[in-house]
Amino acid sequence: DAAEQHERRRAVRALLMRPFLPASDDAFPLVRRHARWLRDWFAHETGWTLHVDRSHARLRKTPARLDDATRGASARPGDPPFSRRRYVLLCLALAALEGEERQTALGRLAERILASVAADPELAAAGIRFTLEDRDERRDLVAVARLLMELRVLRRVDGDEAAYVAGSGDALYVIDRAALAAMLATRRPPTAVAAQRLDERLAAITEEPAPDTPDARNRAVRHRLTRRLLDDPVLLYDELDEAERSYLASQRARLVGVVETATGLVPEIRAEGIAMLDEAGDCTDLRMPEEGTDGHLTLLLAEFLATSLREQPSRPVPLEELDAHAAALAREHAAHWRKEASDPAAVPVMVAGAIDRLAALDLVPISGDHVLPRPPIARYAVAEPALPATLGLFSEDGS
Repeated sequence: DAAEQHERRRAVRALLMRPFLPASDDAFPLVRRHARWLRDWFAHETGWTLHVDRSHARLRKTPARLDDATRGASARPGDPPFSRRRYVLLCLALAALEGEERQTALGRLAERILASVAADPELAAAGIRFTLEDRDERRDLVAVARLLMELRVLRRVDGDEAAYVAGSGDALYVIDRAALAAMLATRRPPTAVAAQRLDERLAAITEEPAPDTPDARNRAVRHRLTRRLLDDPVLLYDELDEAERSYLASQRARLVGVVETATGLVPEIRAEGIAMLDEAGDCTDLRMPEEGTDGHLTLLLAEFLATSLREQPSRPVPLEELDAHAAALAREHAAHWRKEASDPAAVPVMVAGAIDRLAALDLVPISGDHVLPRPPIARYAVAEPALPATLGLFSEDGS
């Protein structure tokens, strides 16, 4: 039983980290072995569906929050998250691949995307420009191709993306039709949605119709809360509606216990909310603390904001105040931070990256030119150690 539970935990954690799990992943055999249990668990606890075949496993997740844009896709670990243009190119690339045969080239994919952009005046009206006339646009296309390779939708068989960016070559790919077909994970086809605003479109494609009964309403609340415990760094009570707070008040022990048993995540329950901590570190896409200049700066700014919260609760902290503190930190740590961190022009860029990281961890919301530290950031506060009066003291005889 212990071995079976360990395998199931590894499978759940792998699917949470990679909802599109290719057969080449080390955890894929465990997902296939426990597919029936995994399908039942995700369906009952989260309302998500799981499809498993010989080539991949696809967990069709619906996020609990549709307004969280802090954790975008990236082509490779350490790369910046996708910009708006890269997301548009990704969608256009997927549409173009639907019309391709078994193989395609990066140059041909670019031509089809160019044709799609030219044929759709709404893209131009929305400010989307794609001409391949500069290297930045070619880099965006390469980032999309690399993400599709990471997802195993494409498999490179010849050539190189760097040569394409330089204009000296091309790359040839084989298309995995099954993986391509499994990419879309919406409840409704986007083309069937008439709404124009982004928030309305997101709500429409993720809408989950349910009967208007007490059981169905409770099930929907349970799904939303479990999704947040699994996906979000912190579940904050003040972000919940009345129905969610009421359900959590009576079912907290069960919800937290179910997630802990299935994933091995450790609950940390505080007055402000609940965090499921990943002690192993393999079910986390954003770590803190983290090594390197940026990671150290983020930790020190979190300490600064935690102190501000303790001394002046509810006070928004101006970004210029953070910039000034970061500049002082750069001078203090110049010996072991990277060289360009000492450049005054680099400080606001570094601070912006650190604040984005803190926002992704639900530790601060950003409002204009201010940030507001939230209670969970208090875990990064540092205080002087309180030592017993006799610790480290010796009598005259050395005892």
